[in-house]
Amino acid sequence: VEWSKGLVTAKGVGVANRHAPTAAAARGPARRAADDAAKKQLAAELPSLPLAEGGTLAAKLKDPAIKGRVDRAIEAALVVDADLSTDGSWKVTLGVPLEAIRLAIAGPRAAPKSDTDGPAILVVDGATAKPAIGYKLGKHAAATLWVTDVPAWAKDAPRVKAKSAKSGVIELDDAKGTESTLFVIVVPR
Repeated sequence: VEWSKGLVTAKGVGVANRHAPTAAAARGPARRAADDAAKKQLAAELPSLPLAEGGTLAAKLKDPAIKGRVDRAIEAALVVDADLSTDGSWKVTLGVPLEAIRLAIAGPRAAPKSDTDGPAILVVDGATAKPAIGYKLGKHAAATLWVTDVPAWAKDAPRVKAKSAKSGVIELDDAKGTESTLFVIVVPR
């Protein structure tokens, strides 16, 4: 789990068929095998993700609707890295965004009437919470990144101080922002 990148990643290897007429003919099946192996690793890894309300994702996967949305997130995993060997074998790294898992748990929501009421990015300083999926920031259930240092692309974003973190909620001094705001949570080292 890469909390600062917002991804859960897994690696897969697809070995080329030695009996294929050419390395080119072995590439396609080897790539599919590598992708399938990485997706299998993701499916095994995701249930252990911690939830802000306590427990892990495994408990939520008992709900068929949530399990279906998580399975679709795994099937749509992003290619983070893919290396082709000269014999037609593949090594791939696939990633599922943590935000996709949060949305799979929360389910569909109505689009807000306006997203112009708050900043696109808000840096939250002083949070004492451990990284987990599903924290609310004030009253907002929004996307989060957990970092120890503010990334360069967020250095000019507005900042807000965390007051407390309990029961899946990080209370903020000033609860500006919307559910479309990306909250960059700075945790102490």
